[in-house]
Amino acid sequence: MFATGIESSIPTIRNGSVRVDEMEKCGHYEQWRTDFDLVQELGIRFLRYGPPLHRAFLGHGHYDWSFTDETFTDLKRRDIIPIVDLCHFGVPDWIGNFQNTEFPVLFAEYAAAFARRYNWVQLYTPVNEMYICATFSARYGWWNEQATDDRSFVTALKNIVKANVLAMRAILDIRPDAIFVQSESTEYFHADNPAAIAPAERMNAERFLSLDLNYGRRVDSDMYEYLMDSGMTREEYHFFLHNNLKHHCILGNDYYITNEHRVSADGGTRPAGDVFGYDEITWQYYDRYKLPVMHTETNINQGPNGNEGVEWLWKQWANVLRIRNDGVPIVGFTWYSLTDQVDWDSALREDNGNVNPLGLYDLDRNIRPVGQAYKQLIADWRHVLPTQSICLRVPVTLPSEFDEDWARSQRAEARRESVDGDMSPANADKEGSRG
Repeated sequence: MFATGIESSIPTIRNGSVRVDEMEKCGHYEQWRTDFDLVQELGIRFLRYGPPLHRAFLGHGHYDWSFTDETFTDLKRRDIIPIVDLCHFGVPDWIGNFQNTEFPVLFAEYAAAFARRYNWVQLYTPVNEMYICATFSARYGWWNEQATDDRSFVTALKNIVKANVLAMRAILDIRPDAIFVQSESTEYFHADNPAAIAPAERMNAERFLSLDLNYGRRVDSDMYEYLMDSGMTREEYHFFLHNNLKHHCILGNDYYITNEHRVSADGGTRPAGDVFGYDEITWQYYDRYKLPVMHTETNINQGPNGNEGVEWLWKQWANVLRIRNDGVPIVGFTWYSLTDQVDWDSALREDNGNVNPLGLYDLDRNIRPVGQAYKQLIADWRHVLPTQSICLRVPVTLPSEFDEDWARSQRAEARRESVDGDMSPANADKEGSRG
């Protein structure tokens, strides 16, 4: 699945007084038809895309689907397959932030309402980058609640992951053959010296927390103590063990040049560059979860030479082919995003209007060199990879095929399997204890 995405981050900054809406900053609300044209121009069938949560979810049981109706009707007409991104780094003002314990249930309500209205949609990323969202919001103090303590971080993390799990359950009740692509940041922490080994080990354990909870996997003893000491209850922890939906999931992992870190003795971190690279770090995540993998995000600035993006694309694709040839079932690749972004040079902490040349197209919708390179890569490889593995294909139904008899039968079979499957708490607990 070759994909791109429309950047849809919506965190708040300045104590909630400023909403950073990347769709607005990048001109998508006005140019969405052109953007969808560009997706097709590249030969792409899969688009990471979702409605702006703060504009669509106006209150309990109250929605504004006007923009979403327009855009999703057009995606369906074009037969573009959306991987629907329902929550991207922020919540509506009336919910507040990720410290709100009502958020998971409210979000599941929203996910169900979306799935009922757009029942032809099959692929979802309910909550994007759960670990990064909790870290930037409640540990670094950059977004939303802007907290910097462990209790706030664990509260945000458990609310975010519970929201993701409940949303998956709600969607499966409506679309039993739904597939969830967990777009999560792929991290690694390198110790600078012997005194830094302990903090680096702690960070390397902590990076797995969101996915461990999401997939119902028992965390290690140090992380269990950390969660309990930071406000999670045994009942809350057992909720995740008893709600294992990993058999509906693709392990989507994101890799940027900033994803590897050097750790000093005092626990401080700084960027390390791509030391191990996507290949090695993806093996670590795959070995832990044993799920099909999709490279769901990468990009880099075009740079002063004009070819930095092209070279990074080549390096990422070479890593994808390497792990595929070594036996990891990798099913997709994504350059994120379609167009340049705005203010990611400050991680959206500042509202400066700085354009970041990260896209396949610039904000005037002119193709960048990396866009040309990606278009050629797709043309070169799209027919080769399927013939190398007939079995390694995701069972995706095109929007235009939703009402076909075979597609109806597929959904009915998925529903029967869901009803007949033994997902009792005891068996879910056993599943979560493996590995």
